Amino acid sequence: MKTKRLYGLLLISLVGLYCSTVPIIGRKQLIIVPDSQILSMSNQEYTSFMQSHRLSQNAQQVALVRAVGQKLRAGVERYLASINQSSLVKDFVWEFNLVESNEINAWAMPGGKVVFYTGILPVTRNEAGIAVVMGHEIAHVVARHGSERVSQGLLTQYGGAALSVLLKDKPQETQQLWLSAFGLGAQVGILLPYSRTHEKEADRLGMIFMAIAGYDPNHAVDFWQRMAQMNTGTKPPEFLSTHPSDSTRIRLLRESLPEAMSYYGK
Repeated sequence: MKTKRLYGLLLISLVGLYCSTVPIIGRKQLIIVPDSQILSMSNQEYTSFMQSHRLSQNAQQVALVRAVGQKLRAGVERYLASINQSSLVKDFVWEFNLVESNEINAWAMPGGKVVFYTGILPVTRNEAGIAVVMGHEIAHVVARHGSERVSQGLLTQYGGAALSVLLKDKPQETQQLWLSAFGLGAQVGILLPYSRTHEKEADRLGMIFMAIAGYDPNHAVDFWQRMAQMNTGTKPPEFLSTHPSDSTRIRLLRESLPEAMSYYGK
């Protein structure tokens, strides 16, 4: 009982010291892992992934994915500067890459590393569709969902011990913690599912971010309806299988449209 009470007090103190806020949405989140360490580990895993996968040789598609990414990045950074939150992305080194794979998938890692698979392009169809997916992935990064997930795993497994200590004393366990959060090593570049809270936030923020960048957020509903139509077999596409149910997602997207549209055209 005494141990549980001390652990509870530790959590309360951690919430006070390390509580941050998701932009626009306002949800409080507990992040106890320093950004410098998250970015370092992210860069290592991302570099390893890129070295073992082949970039698309379709110059036109590569250029389009990167152009959409840069357009969204610029819009997000401009918006964050306007609300005095540029610090959220100040250490990011953005990269937008397209790799050869039939998987219908895309993902992002802390620090602004975004990867699209060629298999998702027939579903995105055009620039606006790419912007929907790009906005969703950038939203995960800006909202620091990855850092939050690692922090949750750290608290669950080690009771809030400093990550710097674990890196030094338990490097293998720390690596497993990272892989359990991001899954890049275990599942060949497929991120493990975020929580439903994270996914809903990424949908909502993604629509706002694409609107800020000049893309009509109505395209988000269209894209996810196309994804839902593909979810008729026994195994849905990876990008869809880790997300909320089709009907829930589309309903929430429609409910968020008025908010997203308020950022469109400004």
